[in-house]
Amino acid sequence: MAHFALLDENNVVTNVVVVADEHEDRGQEYLSVDCGLGGTWIQTSYNHNIRKQYASIGGSYDPVKDIFIVKQPYESWSLDENGDWQPPVAYPEGQMAGWNESTQQWDILDPDPAEEEAPSDP
Repeated sequence: MAHFALLDENNVVTNVVVVADEHEDRGQEYLSVDCGLGGTWIQTSYNHNIRKQYASIGGSYDPVKDIFIVKQPYESWSLDENGDWQPPVAYPEGQMAGWNESTQQWDILDPDPAEEEAPSDP
């Protein structure tokens, strides 16, 4: 099965559909004309075999780099030259953390108490 993403006029992904293998080589024409759906359809791969990553609704397509870009996770993050979103502050190595947009920092997460090692016998 092949997957195709529908793009709007700003190259934002609005839908992703599955197409039978026999229509893969002409997916754009098959979806647009044969199925009567119109629009611009670009093939994507959930295995990340083509166009960097799987197209996601709300994400975008860069026709110059021929890659799909996921939706910006936070307003403060910026897109790097590889099409990946980067936080303004580097992720803390060796820590579990979640981004806090209001403080523009990583909040260190406490480990799950159930995962802590049991005390050893003396």
